[in-house]
Formats: sequence, C-alpha cells, structure tokens
Amino acid sequence: MSLSTTAHNLVVLASEGAEHGGNHDSLNPYLTGGGAFVILILMLWVTTRLNRDR
Repeated sequence: MSLSTTAHNLVVLASEGAEHGGNHDSLNPYLTGGGAFVILILMLWVTTRLNRDR
C-alpha cells in the first residue's frame, strides 16, 4: 500500500464522517458552557471561603 493510497483512503473516511457534523443533537453549547461556568464559579467561591489564612 502506497502513501498516496493511504492518504486517499483517510480523506474518504474523514469526509464520510463530516456529513453529520460530529455533534450530538441533544448537546446545547450554551447550556454546556453555562453549566461549566457555574461549576467553576462555585468551586472558586468554595475555595475562597475555605482559605482562611489570608
């Protein structure tokens, strides 16, 4: 198998998967990002409450 044949096969394989966009329909990026932001702010708040040496 030559390098050009392998490259062609990889391009064909990648283009077949690109039809669906790669994202799951139930994942909302705003909800995911907002949830991550809330969790990080909560962790920051807990860390600052427990750090009593300052």
